[in-house]
Amino acid sequence: MKIGVLALQGAVKEHLDMISSAGAEAVVIKTVDQCDEIDGIIIPGGESTTIGRLMKIYGFIDKLKEFSNQGKPIFGTCAGMILLAKEIVGQTENHLGLMDMKVARNAFGRQRESFEANLPIKGLESPLRAVFIRAPLIEKVSPEVEVLSEYNGKIVAAKQGHLLAASFHPELTDDFRLHSYFVNMVKQYSLVK
Repeated sequence: MKIGVLALQGAVKEHLDMISSAGAEAVVIKTVDQCDEIDGIIIPGGESTTIGRLMKIYGFIDKLKEFSNQGKPIFGTCAGMILLAKEIVGQTENHLGLMDMKVARNAFGRQRESFEANLPIKGLESPLRAVFIRAPLIEKVSPEVEVLSEYNGKIVAAKQGHLLAASFHPELTDDFRLHSYFVNMVKQYSLVK
């Protein structure tokens, strides 16, 4: 089972390490053709506008929509979550528009307002240490979206079928349980394909 990390910008190496810790083979994804060789993909944090622009240039928008249409799991963290969203506050266009949620960019403030918190997450036995850096949040979800975690009453992690999204950076701690959660989603896909 191979899980890719989209390597256009962001904490690629950290995600690769977490995937390996969670027991799956981790692959750096730099071209659209590589998407045919993997069972799931992580879109890491970074700057959503920049990543979105690069995804357009290199053909990843259409490829990842096709990837999703096949039911292959996608996990978006921080900027990756924004790229998955159907609606972005203050923008008329989305990027991938796959997940039925409305997100707000930089909702917790600028870089200096970055923080860490212990988050209870549905499906995990104990709270997960979460790193929020210029983090977005989920303002609204459709009934098809399952809320997995909230911070101060604001949605910061959610799942919709084969799509997983988190406002924070789970790759910046040594706790790989959220990556294990995603690896299990990919296993489920692999069993039914």
